[in-house]
Amino acid sequence: MTPRLSFHPTLLAGLIVIELKPIADERGSLERLYCANELAAQQIRFPIVQVNRTVTTRKGTVRGMHFQYPPHTETKLVSCLTGKVFDVAVDLRRGSPTFLQWHAEELSSENHRSLLIPAGFAHGLQTLEDDCDLLYFHTAAYVADAEGGIQPSDPRVGIKWPLPIGEMSVRDRGHSLLTDEFRGLVL
Repeated sequence: MTPRLSFHPTLLAGLIVIELKPIADERGSLERLYCANELAAQQIRFPIVQVNRTVTTRKGTVRGMHFQYPPHTETKLVSCLTGKVFDVAVDLRRGSPTFLQWHAEELSSENHRSLLIPAGFAHGLQTLEDDCDLLYFHTAAYVADAEGGIQPSDPRVGIKWPLPIGEMSVRDRGHSLLTDEFRGLVL
């Protein structure tokens, strides 16, 4: 079998950019978004428990930065089906050498990239175009009581959003800034 995914580790351990290799002809194209065998060959265990989709209508909108507290942490695989987004992951793992560091990737249907975000990371995005459609594969079901979030403009993290922050949900605006007492997530 010819691999349909290529894996590119980032400087944050476990955070991986996955490049999709579409097959195209005069009819259009086929693109594999997920393959358990190819993930397993990379030593990545990714049992899909939940699939979510978001549609965001306005450029500049920020969603996030969300995470789940243990024991409900999850790994996510995020793909942009329509539009273009600045997708961000922040390392919240206690004791990690990259604790509170962030990495961003532009995801779009044109660049055929997805982001594999390991448990212990916060995740968010900013839309770079109107009408962005994203698909999320999760290794754990959402648990409302285990939800956490950090402020997208938290100075301790210092995310450099490419556009001024536009729309944001009331919930996301309400996330607190990190304090010195936050030592990270124990996985």
